[in-house]
Amino acid sequence: MLYEWPKNFQKTIIFMQIDELPPLRDVISKYNLEAKRSLGQNFLHDLNLTSKIALLNGSIKNSTILEIGAGPGALTRGLLASGAKKVIAIERDKRCIPALMDIANYYDGKLEILERDALKFDLNEIKDFGSLKIISNLPYNIGTELLVKWLTPVTWPPKWEDMTLMFQKEVAERIVAIPSTKAYGRLSVLAQWRCNTNIRMTVSPDAFRPKPKVQSAVISIKALNTPKFYANQAILENLVKAGFNQRRKMIRSSLKSFDVNINNHLLSVNLKPTLRAENLTISDWCKLAEHIEKNKQLN
Repeated sequence: MLYEWPKNFQKTIIFMQIDELPPLRDVISKYNLEAKRSLGQNFLHDLNLTSKIALLNGSIKNSTILEIGAGPGALTRGLLASGAKKVIAIERDKRCIPALMDIANYYDGKLEILERDALKFDLNEIKDFGSLKIISNLPYNIGTELLVKWLTPVTWPPKWEDMTLMFQKEVAERIVAIPSTKAYGRLSVLAQWRCNTNIRMTVSPDAFRPKPKVQSAVISIKALNTPKFYANQAILENLVKAGFNQRRKMIRSSLKSFDVNINNHLLSVNLKPTLRAENLTISDWCKLAEHIEKNKQLN
């Protein structure tokens, strides 16, 4: 069930003690952790919320969790208190490392801290992880880029089983959007082609410091063993990118840069060249990509 925090969220919160570490406000004060816009930071403050996020996709007791942008550790603590086997926290802001070290010392042996740029981190660096889940309050400025990276590995199924990710609500709505809607686009196709996606929770700006100007949403993304429809990944990715880069144009025009014979390809798979990218279902995109692949093989 979709859960939305009330508008008077900040006033109605009852803070939950999930461990014996200091409250987040004290940690932030102790280490002078003012969030930086340049790093896309908006720190969560409520451990009730982080514990709820930790368990949205079920038990994590036998799982290794990858967390991006751990900050002062609100979600990190929620994950560890909820029984995660191990948490690998990636944080590029060196100011946050001492606060995370306090958590690592408290949860002896269960937290690994990597002071790294998440965009340059390869999931293959994680060894002997068992069940891998990605659970993160993603930095706003790199969230979409990270998601595309995780959705487009060289091999499928991916190393991760499922992801519980917080985005700006507008981005989350694009991920789950259906065809012929304004939000439907490249992210929708890449995510839904071989994953099940749904928005599980909306979060008020009052849950963060500093308070963002937009609502956020937590989305669940579960990897399927096989794609819903066959398609060559590279062709599909580039085809969809070309189509939605000029989404207001008819596909016979927007896809011409991808293949000069696009009109013939469209007619061969019973797609009207006058449609726009947002009108094509995921099945349509895959069918078109498959036809283009076969045509190239014949030539």
